Amino acid sequence: MKRRRKGCQGPGLERGWKENQVVRFFVMLVAVLLFAGLFQAMPVRAENRERPVVQVCGNTVGIYMETDGVMVIDVSQIPTSDGLYADPSRNIIRAGDYICAVNGTALTGKRQLTEIVAGCGGEALELLIRRDGQEIPVSVQPALSSDGTYKIGVWVRDNIQGIGTLTYVEEDGSFGALGHAISDVDTGEILNLKDGELYLTEILSVVKGQKGVPGELQGVIHYEQGNRLGSITANSGLGIHGTVDASVMGELDLQSVEVAWKEEVTAGPAQILASVDGTVCAYDAEITKIDDNAEDTNKNFTIRVTDDSLLEKTGGIVQGMSGSPILQNGRLVGAVTHVFVADASCGYGIFIENMLDP
Repeated sequence: MKRRRKGCQGPGLERGWKENQVVRFFVMLVAVLLFAGLFQAMPVRAENRERPVVQVCGNTVGIYMETDGVMVIDVSQIPTSDGLYADPSRNIIRAGDYICAVNGTALTGKRQLTEIVAGCGGEALELLIRRDGQEIPVSVQPALSSDGTYKIGVWVRDNIQGIGTLTYVEEDGSFGALGHAISDVDTGEILNLKDGELYLTEILSVVKGQKGVPGELQGVIHYEQGNRLGSITANSGLGIHGTVDASVMGELDLQSVEVAWKEEVTAGPAQILASVDGTVCAYDAEITKIDDNAEDTNKNFTIRVTDDSLLEKTGGIVQGMSGSPILQNGRLVGAVTHVFVADASCGYGIFIENMLDP
């Protein structure tokens, strides 16, 4: 039997030496690519990153918002005095457009638009509309309707109001609410914000959610100055944002909590803070699934209400609870954004990191 000389390399050692050479080559290649800016390393959260602390809320609030321009909901025919129908805006203006100016005059609202059209004397009107972020000049010939007034055949809206939930307030008074955008109920388009305000609201009743029919919180918003909470400055797919007036902070149920990072959110027990009867309460729930790569950034995880008292009051998640804070392990992880129409006990939530950094 031949003995292998001491110090000689057998096939195994030779293979190991070649593999080490390959590893060294790959390491050098990555270093070169990083230096050249051609290779992107995966982001790693710094362990010493400062964790934000916010004032978590849960109060229902009244929301009033004015659109930037007069929004077109629909285009329709006009009955004329001769028994026929006119279509002055057909193929010129469409649902989702914003009418910003008429004959060079910037519009302040739909009442002004109605007055200008009614007093045009039948002359063509030069409109400036905003469509998909672009301003487009168009010309419309008003028609004399059967009631004796001139019209251009559009249904319009210039404001919207409703009830939602305030998620958090930061130290400087800036807030986040809803966790989703305010959209037009008819067109589904996110409304372009001109001005907006938050108000205290009073919940009068609850319509329980049922299979196929979402429930809702029904209340009244008193638009007096004394009930004003603050101003809305942004409306996006990640919620509404603005500033709460320092003088009314005491009117809200606020408590300081730390924010959880996205990767810290896990499937398991959680709590929802909500005010369905005028008092903010913590209700038991369960985060059932997490989707870090969700296309809809306000649908990052699913949550199911397990609290018997909330299920008895509302059937689970109802309209008006959007923005309700979600806590897990004592930290704020996100907010309720949507309800499952087929099962009111379940819905979607948004990561609080997404709301804090819209």
